[in-house]
Amino acid sequence: MNTHQVHTKWLGEMAFEATNPGGIIKMDSDAEFGGNNNGLRPKSMMLASLAGCTGIDIASLLKKMKVEIDTFTIDVEGDLTEEHPKFYHTVRVNYNFFGTDLDEAKLQKVVSLSVDKYCGVMEMFRQFAKVEVKINYLKS
Repeated sequence: MNTHQVHTKWLGEMAFEATNPGGIIKMDSDAEFGGNNNGLRPKSMMLASLAGCTGIDIASLLKKMKVEIDTFTIDVEGDLTEEHPKFYHTVRVNYNFFGTDLDEAKLQKVVSLSVDKYCGVMEMFRQFAKVEVKINYLKS
């Protein structure tokens, strides 16, 4: 069994600092909830974790499958429930691939492999949210 660990320290008011093997993340809430806007929001970090997980898959698969692109971006947005505890009920993941001669079939396969097979964070999201995926092929 593989176990991950994060150590989180309260910095006062609504601010926290989380340390993991890759570095330190500061979290805070906005002023409306007593914070000072001095860090990332925990729920938004979940969306960033989803983008990072699938992004790492995509980068690895592009190299393995020898798919040529100029770059790519991933935009993730989530809709929260109205009642507490608020959580994401719908999440949209938009993959944006940039290049002059994009191989759309290979890029579709790369995204499908990440979404359906490799990305553990994507699978976690599917346990509580509807996940919608869209691929955009854009000329550089």
